[in-house]
Amino acid sequence: MQNKANNPTLRVMLRELRRIQFNPRYLVILTLGIVFSFIFFATMMQEGLPQRMPIGVVDMDHSYLSRRLCHELNATQGVHVEAVYDNHAEARKAMQRGEIFAFFEIPPDTYNELLQFHAPHFGLYSNNAYLLAGTLSYKQLATMGMLASGAVQREILRKKGYDEEQIMGLIMPVELDTHPIGNPWTNYRIYLMSTLIPAIIAFISQLHTVYLIGRERQERTLRNWMRKSGNNTVKALLGKLFPYTVHYSFLVLLANLVMFGFIHFPMNGNWLLMVLVSLLLIPAAQCAGVLISGCIPDPPLAMGICAVYAALSFSLSGFSFPVEAMPHFFDSLSWLYPIRHYYLAYRDIAIFGNGLDQCWSSIVSLLLFGLVFLIGAKMMDLNLNKKQLS
Repeated sequence: MQNKANNPTLRVMLRELRRIQFNPRYLVILTLGIVFSFIFFATMMQEGLPQRMPIGVVDMDHSYLSRRLCHELNATQGVHVEAVYDNHAEARKAMQRGEIFAFFEIPPDTYNELLQFHAPHFGLYSNNAYLLAGTLSYKQLATMGMLASGAVQREILRKKGYDEEQIMGLIMPVELDTHPIGNPWTNYRIYLMSTLIPAIIAFISQLHTVYLIGRERQERTLRNWMRKSGNNTVKALLGKLFPYTVHYSFLVLLANLVMFGFIHFPMNGNWLLMVLVSLLLIPAAQCAGVLISGCIPDPPLAMGICAVYAALSFSLSGFSFPVEAMPHFFDSLSWLYPIRHYYLAYRDIAIFGNGLDQCWSSIVSLLLFGLVFLIGAKMMDLNLNKKQLS
């Protein structure tokens, strides 16, 4: 017991556990925020993609063909024909009011032009101010437009005397056999949760680290904190952050267990290797928080810089926009974010099914954030108020 009492890191850890016991609201609120984010994304898209999005049809032909096309559009899972309009202006106003996300325009005399072997022109308009809804509505309508074009060509070729085998050879000379890697169901929930949930947990742990260190400065308890650690900044930080490391690591492991175990997200590689990467993500994010706190002794400014740094990680990590398509300067910056290395490891392990021989560089990169921790601790030593600690 005496040896444990003389361990500076353990003394700081026990001190932090008592602080959590007497004031647990911050940790509880942040944990509830993570749980809410997980439940939100898990339940928001249970079907994989938004279904039955409202669209409109401008039918200026009023023929058998136009009515059949409206019926086929309404039969698809992705969209729902909210209304049929008589002219372009009505549909445009409905889209501007947010009642529909896209509309399909059938020009007048379409059926008569088909009978005369002419090629009618269909119009397709989508509102991409709503990125996901507009894009998916456009994709559904474009697909239906291609099918309608094929149906039109088939009718024309039939009237010219071609048989069905010749018609299909002319309409679709090449058949595509597509294989989406990593997400064969094109399930948007898999894309969001597998990368965004660990990123949110890492972001909160990093921001919480900056807050905890800044709180010691604001409450003027630095002297007590450092005395418990024997005036050793590294031991003071290790003892203070370890309980939170365990807590957030447990949350990210629980999230992975639910995603890859219960919801059955694709996991083509070794799940234990994915666990190792998850366990390295949280300490790496905390190390980045220590560096920010060490370089910026003003707590509100440090919190602001940390928030900006973490927010940019969602863009520069590569899972929302490929880093390879960014300017070279941003490609270099992406390596400064722990979530970037986590994402690369997730891609190699879960999607491609690779082993340690392919993802070792991402694991080493996460471990190298320990050097960032040491730099941050050294900067804290330089910025500590000597009068307060004397």
